[in-house]
Amino acid sequence: MTAGPKLEIGLPALPEGTASLTCRSVQSGYQNKPVLHDVSFTVDTPSVYVVLGPNGAGKTTLFRTIAGILRPTYGEVLIDGVPIGQQASRDRLHYLTHVDGMPDGLTVREGLDFYAQVERATRSDVERVLDQLEIREFSDNFISKLSAGQRKRVAIARIFLREREIYLLDEPTANLDPKVAREIRTLILNLSKDRIVLYSSHNLFEAREIGRYVIALKGGSLTLFDKMENVRAAHYIVGVRTLEPTTALDGWERSGDYYLREFSGPEQVPTLIRDLESRGVKLREVREMENPLEDLFT
Repeated sequence: MTAGPKLEIGLPALPEGTASLTCRSVQSGYQNKPVLHDVSFTVDTPSVYVVLGPNGAGKTTLFRTIAGILRPTYGEVLIDGVPIGQQASRDRLHYLTHVDGMPDGLTVREGLDFYAQVERATRSDVERVLDQLEIREFSDNFISKLSAGQRKRVAIARIFLREREIYLLDEPTANLDPKVAREIRTLILNLSKDRIVLYSSHNLFEAREIGRYVIALKGGSLTLFDKMENVRAAHYIVGVRTLEPTTALDGWERSGDYYLREFSGPEQVPTLIRDLESRGVKLREVREMENPLEDLFT
């Protein structure tokens, strides 16, 4: 598994109306301090590409550069060969930042109506996303009164008001409980068929659940571009915190508030979560206790 300028897997061509995205020798950063270093890749197949790496790896900087918010100090970002600096290219993608950007003083419907005007979407588009994201029941509630999961659904609804060929989703399930996070991932998968989706995460089991390909960053450099099925971790320990005491985890090792268990890989974690929930365990957090990225991407 080696990094390269292009993913060569021989998959079907894009359906009509979708795009290809290329980063060519991109260097980008802040105040003349580079964060990304010579990042090159092309994605030209509709799928979910998980941009994976530890905190500080450059994931958000990459997304801001692709979205045209940051201008590369060297290299270029292209959509179908057209530089991202041109409005026609920027209009073909949507970017969901880790800050949802929804106005607290408006109701859900008012907020979506506002963004519909910005996006030149229609009232029927608002009605559509209210149903697609399953948020109609609280559409008259103020955004400030929503739970974290409800608020995230509204933020995702905003970027699907008008369909785009490319979506950039920056850690869309951060700070959500495992059940809500899984629901959000399912919604994203259903909404993004036949589209290119770059989905950033530092969580390997989440990446396994949603992604078909992985784009790995470390220290601002591309270290891996491969099918997700080829990614393996040698050592994988999961920690579980619960909202209340339970006997279901008796026999697990403990580290502070966490119950610990070793698994062969992150693909087993979704099954673990479903099993614990079916036994009545109220989960507060499920996390990787040792970062397998250090083994995978060095």
